[in-house]
Amino acid sequence: MNQYEVHTVAPDGSEGEMVAFAQQKRLAFKEQVTIYTDDSKQHPFLGFKARQVMDLGGTYDITDHDGVPIGNFRKDFRQSLLRSTWHLEQPGLGVTTGQERSQVVSLLRRFVDSLSWLPYHFDFRAGEQVVFSVDKKWGLRDRYLIEIQDPRLDRRLVIAQAIALDALQAR
Repeated sequence: MNQYEVHTVAPDGSEGEMVAFAQQKRLAFKEQVTIYTDDSKQHPFLGFKARQVMDLGGTYDITDHDGVPIGNFRKDFRQSLLRSTWHLEQPGLGVTTGQERSQVVSLLRRFVDSLSWLPYHFDFRAGEQVVFSVDKKWGLRDRYLIEIQDPRLDRRLVIAQAIALDALQAR
């Protein structure tokens, strides 16, 4: 089971307060992840769920704590053969496209099993402008730094997409 903790970054650069927590069951028949406000799992924050069962380029709907749709994302299966590519849609803002920064790292991770631990870096763009990025850091535990450059972007969608990058990347 994968476990995800999302923290803010404190002013001194250290790990700040927890803002989201999720656990993902491996090989679920129809992928669904609930994200909570903390590790007590008392209060749902948001979630994402596949529209269809076992769809390689499937769309995942993102909902708030009441189940109201707030956006969606999907993996671009064809483009992901050489470089992982995702599309995130926020109503009123449109689609942002995220792609691994390095095609070389992408190919190495994909075709050399022993290198699947290599860090990855995604930039999500609206046109030519980077709206947010996700950087996997080196370390014993998987750690990611998420930077949001566009203040119009719903942070809940970014959290869901960042978790999905790890949880669904190998599928």
